[in-house]
Amino acid sequence: MSKPRILVQLDTDDQPSVFDSVVAIDADVAHLLRHHGITPKNVVERVHGAIFTRGPDELRNTALFVGGSDVELGEQVLAAVQKAFIGPLRCSVMMDSNGANTTAAAAVLAAAKHLELSGLKATVLAATGPVGQRVAWLLARAGAEVRAASRTLPKAAKVAQALSAKSLSGRVIPCASSTPEELQAALADSALVVAAGAAGIELLPASALSAASQLKVAIDLNAVPPLGISSIKVTDKAAERDGRICYGAIGIGGAKMKIHKAAIQALFETNDRVLDAAEIYEIGRGL
Repeated sequence: MSKPRILVQLDTDDQPSVFDSVVAIDADVAHLLRHHGITPKNVVERVHGAIFTRGPDELRNTALFVGGSDVELGEQVLAAVQKAFIGPLRCSVMMDSNGANTTAAAAVLAAAKHLELSGLKATVLAATGPVGQRVAWLLARAGAEVRAASRTLPKAAKVAQALSAKSLSGRVIPCASSTPEELQAALADSALVVAAGAAGIELLPASALSAASQLKVAIDLNAVPPLGISSIKVTDKAAERDGRICYGAIGIGGAKMKIHKAAIQALFETNDRVLDAAEIYEIGRGL
């Protein structure tokens, strides 16, 4: 008889995320082991505890989940986890710190329902944040020309350079968006805009939105008022407003939850999967 499914939750915060714990349970994990305060240094002991307690043929029923609010730290922990594996003694691992990967995947998949991504001209507002970076990369990976917008051009340029170093079919172009003129230029000819800014910050006011004549789809990932895009409601899900298809954060949230649960379940298919942004996006495409 096969061993029960165990998910080891590795959270970088002071307390493990209740959200991630509930999703894991709803994804039919038999046992959830929650750890907090995880760093690249102390994660090795947890990884070894997971891989040394079951034989290689049973490690498909053990999986790791890297979470927490600090996405950069989560990336470092994910790298440390992979280094701690020893040959066949390894288990599948998923990284979704601050929900960045699942949220970005859901946003890009929503856009793909209405627009052909290859050759698409798109703008990502607050593209220097963790979700914005992943949205921009997933779009460019699919062949889009992405304007990565930030309040300052140097920050946008740094992110665009980093994303362009990865495998892309399209390209990432840095731009500033702190003034009305810069925002108008960032949106020029774009058929898609995704606002991925911090909670409670309006990135796209009504005047700039109405002036973006080529815009067909607008996605706002901020759920806290004031919302990131003026006139979009947080519950919008493919709602038509002024001739545009609009999504709010809750409208995207349903797909994000399905992707998150499906990714957790996919961890137990084999013992060697590493689920980061690209892999989680592909899981979402298959739903």
